Amino acid sequence: MTERPDFHRVHNGEKALLPFAEAEYQARLTGLRARMEEAGATAAVFTSMHNIAYYSGFLYCAFGRPYGLVVTDTDCVTISAGIDAGQPWRRSVGDNITYTDWRRENFRRAVAHVAGEGGVVGYEGDHLTLQARDRMEDFLKPLSMVDLAPATMRQRMMKSPAEIALIRAGAEVADAGGHAIRDAVRIGAREIDVAMAGRDAMELEIARRFPEAEYRDSWVWFQSGLNTDGAHNPVTARKLERGDILSLNTFPMISGYYTALERTMFAGEVDDASLAIWEANVAAHEYGMSRLRPGVSCAEVTHDINAFFAARDLLHYRTFGYGHSFGLLSHYYGREAGLELREDIDTVLQPGMVISMEPMLTIPEGQPGAGGYREHDILVITEDGAENITGYPYGPGFNVVG
Repeated sequence: MTERPDFHRVHNGEKALLPFAEAEYQARLTGLRARMEEAGATAAVFTSMHNIAYYSGFLYCAFGRPYGLVVTDTDCVTISAGIDAGQPWRRSVGDNITYTDWRRENFRRAVAHVAGEGGVVGYEGDHLTLQARDRMEDFLKPLSMVDLAPATMRQRMMKSPAEIALIRAGAEVADAGGHAIRDAVRIGAREIDVAMAGRDAMELEIARRFPEAEYRDSWVWFQSGLNTDGAHNPVTARKLERGDILSLNTFPMISGYYTALERTMFAGEVDDASLAIWEANVAAHEYGMSRLRPGVSCAEVTHDINAFFAARDLLHYRTFGYGHSFGLLSHYYGREAGLELREDIDTVLQPGMVISMEPMLTIPEGQPGAGGYREHDILVITEDGAENITGYPYGPGFNVVG
């Protein structure tokens, strides 16, 4: 009978073209190893989609299975399930080990094979479950464990020129989706019909720009009427009516890198009460963008915009913070919570950071101007200010459509 291994290497085919050159990944690993040394970690065991993709290039699809990346002084090895065969190796900058499901806990046996036993293990405290941590301790028998999540987040917050180039391309793809949505808006059209037009346009544009990339996870939220009251409301089959407030949201994903375009629109016409709220939110948007520059903290920007809204008796309609970081993040995995425009975030903006400005006001149903108003641009912090890389126009002059 053929012996069934706990794990093995499935190096099938040739390495794929990754989102970045090998030198980019090596620079990230060098930075990680410096952080590991500061923390005294002999091995880092990552389990999140964002850190595995950031350091190796491989973006996994879990489907209930564990995945990992083990980094030591010499190794960078992704650990993947057998269902993926050779794809994780092809899309990893380093080595890959495939664990089998012929025996329970083979994932952790593969991790221990690379990380070793009795060392100081770095992990992600914001991702690893208590159960998974207990099992890791059982198999690695670490001297101690240290949380590397804050250090890796700070590393990811500072974008390289290559990352900024990819994010810039993503912003342009988001703009293309926005224009396709604008063209599709018609009285009587369903939200889902308009959303599909934007998504299809973005996927075609990504394929044109990045013929070697993997294509998945781009999406659109296009909302109307009451469905605009939240930023993350799902698309429905509601038909657009004349005078409806609309919310355009395009989200292209390029090899795990997320970008976004968000705009307030109106179908056919906008009433005076709605126009006044919309123009106030646009003014806050422009003011907020003017405050994004190096040396200013996220909290300072937030308090300034709060004061802007308070002076207009609108602050109580604010629904969430005013912006967040961009990079390897998504609605279903990870975010760089240390770079958000909120009162409780003291991070100081630095050149190389990428952040959105996206004020939103929600006026309750039944009041004049009811609905959710949101504008969203992506800005790269530079040495002396910020560069807006979003091109799609905002405001009533362009976005009363259909």
